[in-house]
Amino acid sequence: MTVQYLPDTSCPLQAHVPLANLTTLNVGGCAQWFVEPRTVSELQIAYQWAQHKDLPITVLGAGSNLLISDQGVAGLVISTKYLRYLKADPESGQITVGAGYPLPKMAHYAAKLGWRGLEWIVGIPGSVGGAVVMNAGAHGGCTAERLVSALVLEADGGLSVLSPRELEYHYRTSALQGTQRLVLQATWQLEPGHDPNHVKATTQKYLNDRLRTQPYHLPNCGSVFRNPGERTAGWLIEQTGLKGYQLGRAQVSEKHANFILNCGGATALEVYQLIRYVQTAVADRWAVWLSPEVQLVGEFS
Repeated sequence: MTVQYLPDTSCPLQAHVPLANLTTLNVGGCAQWFVEPRTVSELQIAYQWAQHKDLPITVLGAGSNLLISDQGVAGLVISTKYLRYLKADPESGQITVGAGYPLPKMAHYAAKLGWRGLEWIVGIPGSVGGAVVMNAGAHGGCTAERLVSALVLEADGGLSVLSPRELEYHYRTSALQGTQRLVLQATWQLEPGHDPNHVKATTQKYLNDRLRTQPYHLPNCGSVFRNPGERTAGWLIEQTGLKGYQLGRAQVSEKHANFILNCGGATALEVYQLIRYVQTAVADRWAVWLSPEVQLVGEFS
């Protein structure tokens, strides 16, 4: 494995780094180049380096909601794992959190303070940056309802502070998707002054509901498809008779049909082909084309 450093830093810049173990699906190839900046300055230098080399940039947070091609990812993959800080302001009831901070950990932190507003996020296996980009949501709550602002590294290396309106939030999407813009941190508005025991109990209830209804026993990327309307994607897939359907080592979960599991040794291509099979089968049965929520990264034939 070739190792060099970002210019004027001690931050390693690695070539051909395997990415499978950095994703919740445990599939996918290597990054052409990979870096884990520890500061905003290193992030900006990483952007400048990639632009100077005319390389595309891919951001990797907690590794959920991603399907990385077996062929890997061209260009520079930037991990936000070291952007894991949280600052709480008791006067305003706001918390400011680094992009790499895990969502479940943020929910538990708020609950211990007795601050309401993030109980719903506890079961989402992602990071703050991904939640901002995807407008993550669960149990009737979503990022757009609680976000005050996001600090974003622009493609030109500059910094912007964006409001939810400027992020153009819609269901599981934002203006940041498909761009070279990177979320550095986010500020959330919560409701202080509640009994911590009550908030913790509600948070735990949401987590228990997720554990009871969703498959956590095998690698997966979370919900595969967006809900298309009144009928959920999971219901449509289940009523099409696809629960438990398997292609190679990739399987539609028998517990929740909107999850695809890696049963051990699955390839990204098998997961991708299963996604396409489910889309086609549901379209044939219900005349509804399911739109993937999972982000496809790299080339798929």
